[in-house]
Amino acid sequence: MSHRHYPFIEKGFENLAIKLFKHQARENKIYKTWLESLGWGDEKINAIDTLTSIPFLPITAFKSQKVVTGSFTPDTVYTSSGAINSQHFVSNKNIYLRNAQMCFESFYGPVKNYAWLCLLPGYLDRSGSSLIDMAEYFISISNHNESGFFVKGIDELKYRLENLDLNRVPTILLGVTFALLDLAESIKNPMNLNHTIIMETGGMKGRREEPIREELHHKLNSSFGTKKIHSEYGMTELLSQAYSFKEGLFSTPSQMLVLPRSIETPLSLSNVGEICGLNIIDLANSDSCAFLATDDMGRVHENGNFEVLGRIDGSDQRGCSLLSINSN
Repeated sequence: MSHRHYPFIEKGFENLAIKLFKHQARENKIYKTWLESLGWGDEKINAIDTLTSIPFLPITAFKSQKVVTGSFTPDTVYTSSGAINSQHFVSNKNIYLRNAQMCFESFYGPVKNYAWLCLLPGYLDRSGSSLIDMAEYFISISNHNESGFFVKGIDELKYRLENLDLNRVPTILLGVTFALLDLAESIKNPMNLNHTIIMETGGMKGRREEPIREELHHKLNSSFGTKKIHSEYGMTELLSQAYSFKEGLFSTPSQMLVLPRSIETPLSLSNVGEICGLNIIDLANSDSCAFLATDDMGRVHENGNFEVLGRIDGSDQRGCSLLSINSN
């Protein structure tokens, strides 16, 4: 499929991706074995000259295999929630944290300028969450002492939200979706937050029924007095994050690209604008695999932005799935 279908692919990114693909195809045993099963030997790998020809590793490989490039002693191992956990081996946690900071700052400016109020139950209850490490790091570099995690002190959280907003402090309320909804429903008199970004992440975690995104965002906006709800898209198997400023339309940082995958023939790509599986290239995944066929269903747009519309049938309910479309 030629590049005219994907006008958002830049030559510099493509060159880096092809170079990383050739390296990982040789040095990542799991990826190499999988490529060989598809008939990709050294000759075919060396001859590749377009990003759209690269085969994407099914993300489920992280559940059963140690997906690493080269040999190293991991500094940290990130794990997913769910019945069968994915494992992501990372050689240097600081590289992950600095990369997460770069992703955020490319859209929102310096992390340190914001007060960070984090409502992440479920993640805090277990070890190995990359989201918790990111939130802890952002809290630690914030210029605002009010930053922190909130588990039970919901009244304290409301007080800080109102106080920071009154003092015109740029604030981010980063919350797992079900917890934000619980908080919104506990607010009797709607707030009027003018300097606060409500940012959802992580879906419902099976705690509540998945609502339609429009209904959820309307409920949150009504309770917090905000005009739009932001979202963070990340997962255990990726080191980078994408962000949505409204209506569930995500933008990728410079080291990340999303391509549409055919749902009928998963080894083929599909056209922009169509319902598809999401294939993600994350150049920050240099220790693991940068080319992942996710279980998320969505739509990729002409400018490279993407939506997440739910899970592909047959894939398990991942904790970080975004809000699903109405299945009725």
